[in-house]
Amino acid sequence: MPAITLRPTTQPGRPGALARRAALGLAALAFGTVAHAAQGIIDCPLRDAPYSVDTPMMDLMANPAAKAALEKELPVFMKQIPPMFMTTQAPSLSAIMTLRGATELLRQPIDEVRVKQLDTVLAGVAITDEDKKARCARYDNDRPELTLTDADIQVLVFDKVNGFDHGEGTAAATDAVRTIAQQNGWGVSVTNKGGAFTPETLAQFDVVVWNNVSGDVLTLSQRQAFEDYINQGGGFLGIHGSGGDFIYLWDWYLSELLGAQFIGHTMNPHYQDAKVIVEQDINGIGRELQTEWVLNDEWYSFAQSPRSAGASIVATIDESSYEPGMGGISLRMGEDHPIAWSRCVGDGRAFYTAIGHLPQVYEVEPNIALLERALTWSAAVDDAACVKP
Repeated sequence: MPAITLRPTTQPGRPGALARRAALGLAALAFGTVAHAAQGIIDCPLRDAPYSVDTPMMDLMANPAAKAALEKELPVFMKQIPPMFMTTQAPSLSAIMTLRGATELLRQPIDEVRVKQLDTVLAGVAITDEDKKARCARYDNDRPELTLTDADIQVLVFDKVNGFDHGEGTAAATDAVRTIAQQNGWGVSVTNKGGAFTPETLAQFDVVVWNNVSGDVLTLSQRQAFEDYINQGGGFLGIHGSGGDFIYLWDWYLSELLGAQFIGHTMNPHYQDAKVIVEQDINGIGRELQTEWVLNDEWYSFAQSPRSAGASIVATIDESSYEPGMGGISLRMGEDHPIAWSRCVGDGRAFYTAIGHLPQVYEVEPNIALLERALTWSAAVDDAACVKP
């Protein structure tokens, strides 16, 4: 069990935060036995799912029969596919790339007739106990040692990676969150363990920061604990890579927390100056922020604007100020290209910012101010209600 300091509800401080954590704590007692029932990793996503063109490449490459089938069915493609999509150990891009996605990215798309044929071939590959073990190996049930302070607001920074590792950018983001928390008198705990996602542990935090998390990282029971936490009043702040995967195996995370599917980022040049424009959103997160600023970073594009899915947009990016393309593929979203937004989820709240690849951006004052406003809102520091557009 994690070492957690439980604060009594009579502790002086902000009654809203304490009441919210007390309610989450009661829910943890109700759901805690379920979270601890499984011994070992037995509830990882896709453990028993048949192979298909939408299976992560990491799993296909880990099965000799599946790999051999692809080499027979798609010989040219399998010779051209980049090694980073062929690795079998996390973290790797192969954890966030499917066969369908890889063929499209390499401009060798397969039509639906061929898709059905390949699915039939792959579905015929037996899933052994070793395959199940390999699929579950990138998940964990490790309970981190977390010692909380007596601060009114508690922040949990989560930075587990199974996909792309942002390295220095992740470290810089953690430092930025720590600095913001210190200046505001908040407590901060940091972990890369999925085992932290139990009702009991989550109940002790006002907001969970997903810091450049990439790849599927939570077991089914851990997912449920986080969904319950958010729906019952918890907060989520996703930074950059936490919304930058080509595939998501968790529909709730994509549709409810994020609200937009990543489709690519700038290349040639990779890092570009672009103009960020802040909106005066309905929840007031953009209040007192600099209205326009230029930043050098890697810029994401999405399949659709999260505004259409009910998000409240806090910042957009001006596509005329940079070149939104990836290897000759246009990433233009048009006049509405959101880069930071908020969502009301159940009784909780979610904020996502696509800014944050380069470590230098965490030294740029307007971006730090945006992060601070996002943290303040997602942790419900002012106890104001989350308002939907």
